[in-house]
Amino acid sequence: MQPVRGTKDLIGEGFRRHAQVVETARHVTGLYGLEEWSTPIFEATGVFARTLGDTSDVVTKEMYTFEDRGGDSVTLRPEGTAGVCRALVSNGLTQGGLPRKVFYTGPMFRYERPQKGRYRQFHQIGAEIMGAAEPLADAEVIACGYQILQQLGIDDGVVLEINTLGDAASRDAYRAALVAYFTAHQDRLSEESRTRLEKNPMRILDSKNEGDKLLVADAPTIFEHLTPEAAAFFDGVLGHLDSFGVPYRKNPRIVRGLDYYSHTAFEFVTDRLGAQGTVMAGGRYDGLVQEMGGPATPSVGWAAGVERLAELLEETPEPIRPVAVIPVSAAEEAASLEMLQMLRAAGVPAEMAYKGNLKKRMERANKIGSQAAVIIGEAEVAEGVVVVRNLSNGGQERVGVAGLLSALAAAGVVDAMVEQVVEGLELVAEDAAGEAEE
Repeated sequence: MQPVRGTKDLIGEGFRRHAQVVETARHVTGLYGLEEWSTPIFEATGVFARTLGDTSDVVTKEMYTFEDRGGDSVTLRPEGTAGVCRALVSNGLTQGGLPRKVFYTGPMFRYERPQKGRYRQFHQIGAEIMGAAEPLADAEVIACGYQILQQLGIDDGVVLEINTLGDAASRDAYRAALVAYFTAHQDRLSEESRTRLEKNPMRILDSKNEGDKLLVADAPTIFEHLTPEAAAFFDGVLGHLDSFGVPYRKNPRIVRGLDYYSHTAFEFVTDRLGAQGTVMAGGRYDGLVQEMGGPATPSVGWAAGVERLAELLEETPEPIRPVAVIPVSAAEEAASLEMLQMLRAAGVPAEMAYKGNLKKRMERANKIGSQAAVIIGEAEVAEGVVVVRNLSNGGQERVGVAGLLSALAAAGVVDAMVEQVVEGLELVAEDAAGEAEE
């Protein structure tokens, strides 16, 4: 049995890299006041068909849609924003308490050709600020994403490209200019772009066809068609990004194809992943919550692929290296179990092999990468001490139970600065000694 094409097991090093991305994002978004939400991995198909566009590639070619036993059409989520907006509406959260600042993470599903950093089951992190119409919200959510990249150590070589889609009047004027321009060159457009010319000309700007790209290079930009209000909004976003210390470059070719997108559109891009260079992308979607049946709720956010971010990590996080607790014989197992739980209660990862003599259990300690072994024999139980062996250099010493954590810290196994943990272990040891006397 093999995993289904386009899926991947997360094990060992791969999982640790994945977890590093998610935990870093969870920490940083918390600093910005975002709360974490978790929505179902499948929704009514309309949640995505209405929000992604009936003619989009995701809806027409890539969604995992099926009829359940009740006859309802449901879809595995291809992205996270639609579910978060649906949750905002269906839980009655649009009535008060806005803005809502939300972080989410989890698996997404798209039936597409697997490629580097992209799978049919892939994972995303995302951030949304719903109910804020001010340019500061756009800049803050971008700054949050940038800080995540910084904390992961992958911001070097990653560039923020930003554009504006303007307001409704700006987009109407821009669409008219694009239609006029591309109609004049219609015979040179790809078949797909000729179809887009009739339905959504802005999407031609995102065409991957080489001939289309040549035409797009000379196409009008939206900057020439912005209303004063839309231009002021964009200037406000850029000014706040300057204040946050987030570098950027303008790219008038970044677009979003649906009408509920407005104003800011942005991508963090890199050339370190080949053709698939976007690692984080987002924008303002002031009409999406209304599309879900809620009131007009100005919103902005981004999503990022965990797999792509994980590939960019320079170093793989180290695996947990638990302290090995080793009884010399079966007679010391009870005392060793007490020591095992004493360490865990103090916040120290610890493990004891389920069976075997001293030699076998030491082999197990080396196999799991333990830095130290706590050895307990008959004499140690009687004297209330343990033997601490440093498995990196072979040195060992006998220490009292209350001084165990300090000895492990001195050996470099645990953080010597965590005084409260030391105190906790000493208290546990004192309680155990008191019970033994009684």
